[in-house]
Amino acid sequence: MPLPADPTATAALDLWQATVLGFIQGMTEFIPISSSGHLRVVPELLGWGDPGEAFTAVIQLGSLFAVFWYFRHDLLQLARGSLAAVQKKEWANHDLRISLGIGLGTLPICVVGLTIKLFFKAQYHQFRESLLAIGIASIALALLLLLAEKLAKHERSFQQTTFADSLAIGSAQVLALMPGVSRSGATITTSLFLGIKRSDAARFSFLLGLPAIAIAGAAEFKDVVEAGRQFPPLSLAVALLSSAVFSYLSIAWMVRYLQRHGMWIFIAYRLAFGALLIAWACHHQG
Repeated sequence: MPLPADPTATAALDLWQATVLGFIQGMTEFIPISSSGHLRVVPELLGWGDPGEAFTAVIQLGSLFAVFWYFRHDLLQLARGSLAAVQKKEWANHDLRISLGIGLGTLPICVVGLTIKLFFKAQYHQFRESLLAIGIASIALALLLLLAEKLAKHERSFQQTTFADSLAIGSAQVLALMPGVSRSGATITTSLFLGIKRSDAARFSFLLGLPAIAIAGAAEFKDVVEAGRQFPPLSLAVALLSSAVFSYLSIAWMVRYLQRHGMWIFIAYRLAFGALLIAWACHHQG
């Protein structure tokens, strides 16, 4: 995007972009509508162009902080309970099972993500840019979410999850490597198919996302450093703050919302979003 001639306008525009991009990351990372898809599409709609993987790697750190802060008491309990269980050799302890389940559920996306980064990075970057692919993925997951909403019993609690559940839900995170799928969307959908209650499904999805987001940030450390060179420090700080604040708000809202409501609003949004992207992609190709 061409820079305005007025230096003051440039600074203001940079801060505005940083705030909006942080908002998009925060509001879409934990709501099942795809953060990667929206970070690709919305800036282009606004005429800003793709902010790039370096900037995205930075603002994801804001979401990571928000999850840690929101679930700080849960995480402390899991850590204390797991340590005590190991010391007492109580292998059936609930906290230990959940902690091990989160670790086990993180393995699939680590293996697949590392494979892509080492051997298919160029192809993946090209695929990530496809608006048509994002649109198709958005609709595909919407239909799966609709099926889960119709068929699931929503009887099991967070405490009743097993290692098999953790591996299945964690494996679903791999689908989030496809732009437009949504990590939370894939994991919540899988949880619903397994009969887990909606709010508990969201809770486990967010906790499961902690190591995944942290490892992704570590893997993209080079991009984070590069972003520090490319973008003004104040803009990066504003983007991080915006991402953290809106991530926290979206987590709190999502957990409360799913205690009383179903997934229909997200299904409808994904169908509309996907249809618009497919129409847009076909128009530009034509």
